[in-house]
Amino acid sequence: MTSFDTTSPGTSRALPVGQRWDARLWGVLLVVCIVVALDALDVSMVGVALPAIRADLGLSTSALQWVVSGYVLGYGGLLLLGGRAADLLGRRRVLLIALAVFAVASLLGGLVDNGALLIAARFIKGMAAAFTAPAALSIVTTTFPEGHARNRALSIFGVFGASGYSLGLVFSGVMTQVGWRWTFLLPFPIAVATLFAAYRLIPRSARPEKDGRGYDIAGAILGVAAAMLLVFTVVSAPEAGWASVRTIAGLVIAAALATAFVLVERNTKHPLLRLGILRGGALRRANLGVVAFFGGYISFQFVVMLYLQGVRHWSPLQTALAFLPAALIVAIGSPQTAKIVDRIGTAPTIAAGVVAHVAGYLLFFDVGPDSNYFTTLLPSMLLLGVGFMLAFPAYNIQATAGVGDDEQGLAGGLLNTSVQIGGAVVLAVVTAVVTASGGTQASSAALLAGFRPALFVISGVATLGLLVAVLGLIAHARRTPEPAAVPVPASASVPEPTPALVD
Repeated sequence: MTSFDTTSPGTSRALPVGQRWDARLWGVLLVVCIVVALDALDVSMVGVALPAIRADLGLSTSALQWVVSGYVLGYGGLLLLGGRAADLLGRRRVLLIALAVFAVASLLGGLVDNGALLIAARFIKGMAAAFTAPAALSIVTTTFPEGHARNRALSIFGVFGASGYSLGLVFSGVMTQVGWRWTFLLPFPIAVATLFAAYRLIPRSARPEKDGRGYDIAGAILGVAAAMLLVFTVVSAPEAGWASVRTIAGLVIAAALATAFVLVERNTKHPLLRLGILRGGALRRANLGVVAFFGGYISFQFVVMLYLQGVRHWSPLQTALAFLPAALIVAIGSPQTAKIVDRIGTAPTIAAGVVAHVAGYLLFFDVGPDSNYFTTLLPSMLLLGVGFMLAFPAYNIQATAGVGDDEQGLAGGLLNTSVQIGGAVVLAVVTAVVTASGGTQASSAALLAGFRPALFVISGVATLGLLVAVLGLIAHARRTPEPAAVPVPASASVPEPTPALVD
């Protein structure tokens, strides 16, 4: 069986170009895919259960919000630290420890009978996910060599993330019917089984060599504080008010902390975030683009849920099933994204996905109180699935291409941070727009009236993402053409396809 190192940074990969994937390699990929699916599953499963949680635990509306926001705060605030920890402490080690914490927090979340303890369990769970997500991504990118093998692996990785989120919507509708606690308990046995499999399948490696380097404690404190304060301020802004003293002060202090973080990173010998990594145009475009892409995507889903439940009065399970066509497209089509990227590059693939999303958002402008699902909403769902299938794996490929093994966790942490910040900021703005029209408890007519300005915001954000994609297309067009391929005799062994065009 092939031995390969996925943990020690700076080591060469033991998967030679053109080598077939054996059972052990598939096992490692499956384990890390389940980890990212668990993260996504946990995010989407809670939303549908919120009314039942409020009724059972007697939570106020503001406290109920933090059942969701507590997870987002822990996740978004620690992603950058989690990614760098995977590089410095070992990816396998970080994944196993964080996954064990995730499993325990899942169990506690399903057993507590106090709102504050539930929110605390959610916060701890988000913190654990902030370490598992970049560690899982960097295990993929350091196990599979850049090019077709990595593109294929990342496409499969993307399938599990998107499918986990979509299946979470469906499972939550079913689990809530039985009892809201099951939405928290379901991930526990999956996490325990995945932890056991990861321990057995992901190879051990020597501790990463420090080469005399220390740890950037000051940078870690400032970076975590800036990210957490930004996420906290944004997710609480709809309730506190965007013009309130608390919101403005939070944004100003977060900006000051971020500035101090940059100054520390520029002057420390061993920075948490090597700022030079951001000089790569592809990495910058991937992070900027995914902020707009995911922000628009998650906010559109929020608007659609309000429409189906608040205007059409669909049940949670019916609402979840409405998103199923998009989930099926992602699950079935994403494994093929690698071939598309191999053929045309990441920039055109991302641009096509973003265009599909913008078109899907624009189609929803015609929705009415009695619109037919198949003629009005289904086209948007199909375009949403196609767009996510194309763009999200391509963003992962673009963000990690050309990055050294010793910084793959950092690159993954940066991308996941952009995803979470984009989702939190855009969703908070869209929530504020809907609230200005009467709030989520408004009448059907008021809700419907609030959707149009919210859709303008979502479409505008998506258009900004399209502009970033266009910059990528320009960079793609300026690339020097690849040399013509040399014909290979039929008797010769076929090597791995040419590495992806990353722009």
